[in-house]
Amino acid sequence: MTVALLAVFAASGIARAAEPVTARVSLFSWPGYAFWYVAKEKNLVPEVNLDIQIIEDPYQSFALMSAGKLDVASSTAEYAPLASAEGNPVRLVANTNPSWGTDKIIVRPEIKSAADLKGKSVAVLEGGLTQIYMGIWLENNGVSIKDVKFVNLVMDSAMAAMLSGQVAGGEFWEPYGRNVLENLPGAKVMANSATPYWSKTSLLGDAMYMREGFIEQKNGAAALAMKAYFAGVKYWREHPTESNKIIAKALGYTVADVEAIIGADGKPLKGGIVVYGLKDAGQFMGVIDGDPTMANLGQTHGQIKDHFDLTADWWVKFGLIDKKPPFEGGVSLKPMQELVASGYTAD
Repeated sequence: MTVALLAVFAASGIARAAEPVTARVSLFSWPGYAFWYVAKEKNLVPEVNLDIQIIEDPYQSFALMSAGKLDVASSTAEYAPLASAEGNPVRLVANTNPSWGTDKIIVRPEIKSAADLKGKSVAVLEGGLTQIYMGIWLENNGVSIKDVKFVNLVMDSAMAAMLSGQVAGGEFWEPYGRNVLENLPGAKVMANSATPYWSKTSLLGDAMYMREGFIEQKNGAAALAMKAYFAGVKYWREHPTESNKIIAKALGYTVADVEAIIGADGKPLKGGIVVYGLKDAGQFMGVIDGDPTMANLGQTHGQIKDHFDLTADWWVKFGLIDKKPPFEGGVSLKPMQELVASGYTAD
């Protein structure tokens, strides 16, 4: 390695240690997070050892991060205001995958409109984006969030509750939404994340979180971990068939179910998600110049601040926090800034 290149890495904070740094990573079993497995399987960034585990409850992951027992988590993009308000050492560091149709609000056959849900139960993940999605849709259709009962259910349980009639509606992502529609004749899709309002706001999407102490490590571990993730995305784009098999095996999915969410050709999937590489993610975070252009969703440079404000306002409305907290307490741009400063480009 030349002296010049060493200087770039040193200036950016990314270390070139003799031994790989370790990043303890969690995700729940969702293909949009599983590019970590591609990076690990193909050893795309040898400088970092990825210790990956599946934890289905993201709040368990955040608790482990707060306790210093986990470094990185892939989860939905709503936790930053809660972390800031509660003083938790967890920071959103990248917005990774906007939803482009994989998220749907589905109601039972007897429900004809949002008004029919008054006094009834709806399935969401409380404290998650699905609750905000449902809340916005209800209020946009003249129903107060106080007029329905939000039932906190993970996807398997939500699907069972929907089929049995214990809930009258719910928010479902794929493949669960498709399974509800196939097994409950007459069930209806009332909202879809592919419509312009949802895709432009990027309310519904995935994110990468890191522990504050991990971000501040002097060996550049945080930037290296982020590099591994985006290297996994790049490899998936170039080798989608092989990568989707790796993801399916790691998660216990069929390849068909993986392809229904992230696509079969490495390109954005209408009806699934838009997998951002470093460039679009960096633009959304305001670290790289320009607006995100992948799939032309209408998102803008630095939109993470608007996303933070939107989710914070709804957490105030739901009573999870008292007031909007500081942006800097829930979001850190440092790992992405260091990665970009190193000269790495994954697109």
